[in-house]
Amino acid sequence: MERVQRLKQTPSRTPVSAGEDAFSRIIGTPEAVAALRKLLGEITGGPAFKGSQRSAQFLEFVIEQSIAGNFDQLKERLIGIRLFKREPSYDTGDDAIVRVTASDVRKRLLQHYGWFGTESSFRIELPLGSYIPRVSRSDASSHGPSWVEPTQRMEAHANLATTPEESTRVISTEVVQPQTPAITAPSHTPSPWLLVAFAAALLGAVFCGWFVGARNSADRTAAPRVLPWPALFDSSRSAHLITSDANIDTVEGITHTNLSLSDYANHKYIAQPNALTPEQLKFCRVLLLADSSAATPDLPITAKVAQIAQTFSKKLAVQTARSFQLAFLSNNDNFIFLGSPRSNPWFSAVASALDFQFVFNPKMGSEFIRNARPQKSEQVEYIPSANGGGTGYSYAIIAFVQNPDQNGEVLLLAGADGEATGAAGEFVADLPRMAATLQACGLKGAGTSRHFEILLQTDTMAGVSRRTNVIACHLLPGGAAASTSNLATHAAAAESTGW
Repeated sequence: MERVQRLKQTPSRTPVSAGEDAFSRIIGTPEAVAALRKLLGEITGGPAFKGSQRSAQFLEFVIEQSIAGNFDQLKERLIGIRLFKREPSYDTGDDAIVRVTASDVRKRLLQHYGWFGTESSFRIELPLGSYIPRVSRSDASSHGPSWVEPTQRMEAHANLATTPEESTRVISTEVVQPQTPAITAPSHTPSPWLLVAFAAALLGAVFCGWFVGARNSADRTAAPRVLPWPALFDSSRSAHLITSDANIDTVEGITHTNLSLSDYANHKYIAQPNALTPEQLKFCRVLLLADSSAATPDLPITAKVAQIAQTFSKKLAVQTARSFQLAFLSNNDNFIFLGSPRSNPWFSAVASALDFQFVFNPKMGSEFIRNARPQKSEQVEYIPSANGGGTGYSYAIIAFVQNPDQNGEVLLLAGADGEATGAAGEFVADLPRMAATLQACGLKGAGTSRHFEILLQTDTMAGVSRRTNVIACHLLPGGAAASTSNLATHAAAAESTGW
């Protein structure tokens, strides 16, 4: 309660940010503060922060300042002065210690939650472009551990302000998640303020090839027998998760280009540098100094996938898209790729045979999904009504395919914006919904590995994904039945069997 009293005594500041409001709401009792400090000690004393005392001190500093209500102190210069003992007049442009450390903290938090999943009563994040931590609590009423901020919990019960156009047909049972809003993420088409936010989150270290391992199997739940998880984790093949690259997406927006996989693989990230102004070129080069590997929605998706891998006693190797190499695909391992071609160009290496293809519209500055083989009642194009961060609806795919020319399996979780990618990650980790959807699609069990695509529509309000519908499901050639299937054909059968 001391923190609440201090907040009341602090002169009012206008406006109060959403991050400050969310933190103040969720840490409102001495018991909550004690639990948060206990978790903080576990994180900074754990393996993810081992060997980095500076990053541990940084996380402790921003948490303690937030508990005390000193959000005004969480600015780059003030952190540099108070925590790192810099002179008051030091040049933040030349001395990037705060930005470098913040990026390293984001990486280590991602590693921590990859290792331990979502087992704690709280989760701590450090959003891109901010030094105000985001603290979330576990929602025990959902199907599994999830993380809901108080402001999101209230918004989840409001009516949608924007509805999809009448021509978009939803052909499966509606999936409403009033208590588990999907994870939000930065827009794929950055606005000027977002570009500035990204600049504050640069110069971090690349985390590559660290392994998320199973711990003690005694407290694990039974391994799920719902595709794609048995095919990915219940085998002798290694499993890899490749995070997206939000900074490369930002560079593409600045340069008005659509980077090819070939250029990305060869580290040619700025296609036409001579076409940029000196300021634009400098900014792009600063952005490219570091991977934005801890950007939402990758952290919560990684945590959920790691938790599922643990049930199979499986290790999960996690690395960034920019540290990935084409040669890695030339083996029989299993892979999970997060993000669309704009934020993860490696998507294109394994998605050429998909029916649902991402297309970039340069006029809109965003992606939409084109249906290469539309079935009855399906559209040819699925165009979002709002870019990331807006209110409207967007689209995502969950695709389970074979690694081309190899025996390994690949799971693709990709949306036309970050919110949609987060919704795809939430959906595939929701085992009852996945089981019902796959049965409606014509897959009645996980005994035989079958490849499929699921097209999702997700509704958002102010960048928060609130409701996800299955629009279509196609079975890909190969396996038990080599036909493409429309979800509507099997919906009645799914209802009758009680899935």
